[in-house]
Amino acid sequence: MASWVLSECGLRPLPRVYPQSRTGLTSKTTDLLKITQPPVSKSYNLGSSIKVSGWSGQRNWALNVAVPVSVPVIEKEDKERESVKGVNEHEGELFDPSAPPPFKLADIRAAIPKHCWVKNPWRSMSYVVRDVAVVFGLAVAAAYFNNWVVWPLYWFAQGTMFWALFVLGHDCGHGSFSNNPKLNSVVGHLLHSAILVPYHGWRISHRTHHQNHGHVENDESWQPLSEKIYKSLDIVTRTLRFTFPFPMLAYPVYLWSRSPGKKGSHFHPDSDLFAPNERKYVITSTACWTAMAALVACLSFVMGPVQMLKLYGIPYWIFVMWLDLATYLHHHGHDEKLPWYRGKVGR
Repeated sequence: MASWVLSECGLRPLPRVYPQSRTGLTSKTTDLLKITQPPVSKSYNLGSSIKVSGWSGQRNWALNVAVPVSVPVIEKEDKERESVKGVNEHEGELFDPSAPPPFKLADIRAAIPKHCWVKNPWRSMSYVVRDVAVVFGLAVAAAYFNNWVVWPLYWFAQGTMFWALFVLGHDCGHGSFSNNPKLNSVVGHLLHSAILVPYHGWRISHRTHHQNHGHVENDESWQPLSEKIYKSLDIVTRTLRFTFPFPMLAYPVYLWSRSPGKKGSHFHPDSDLFAPNERKYVITSTACWTAMAALVACLSFVMGPVQMLKLYGIPYWIFVMWLDLATYLHHHGHDEKLPWYRGKVGR
């Protein structure tokens, strides 16, 4: 396993992330021997390793310390300290993004009001109708004015709306659009195919991503490369992947050939991305994608390639930049870089 990894943040050693102990002492040695004077005429046992005795007439202390020290009396304080570790600053301690959070997914789910779990397909479809209407409205307006003052505004607005269509399809893939799998699949195919995304192919790989988010080897996208894989890349791949702004245009390439060091494609049913029972879904999505690509080609002959580039091509690339930028920040952060892990650490 390589000790150096290369991400879009640069070449740097991969920090090791060790599992945090939930019991025991803190790392500060000053906390080990916190002793208060006991009341008069009583004996106290602070564990098998520390004994403190006191008499009413004198203050003679007897302190026997064994190695390693184990002081149950401060265990509660230590747990309280660890309960906030990685969440906020505590007595000068900095935020540790690699520390396990003091809560479980079940705690998050329990904190969300019940009505937020109710899926309303009519409301979801209203968002689809609204966004599709905006997409067509913007295209008609841009074609009507056909002015170079209007086109840049159109490209930005329409590229953002393509991103909105992607998000709705994304929710279909997660099953949050409705409780009806068939409705999710139909709407997801219509929305994602319209922006040249293979719905099932991407949905399945995206599920794999969520199951392995932040894992150096198993995450599906944007994971740091080992030094060995980086050196095996040709100069064109290195330039296009690690030189701005090309990484912000990587999504179509990722769909075709995944990330460097990984094999397979989102379009091929026999890719190792998919289980055997998922191949029929991949074939369906690839067929829908092909139909949309053929429609774009036909419209280019009818309307002219330049007009189609202005109406569809450039907004598509704006959408790709939105998608890659959001995904990059999600995986790497901005000022504070997000941690990565190997094996079962951090799970």
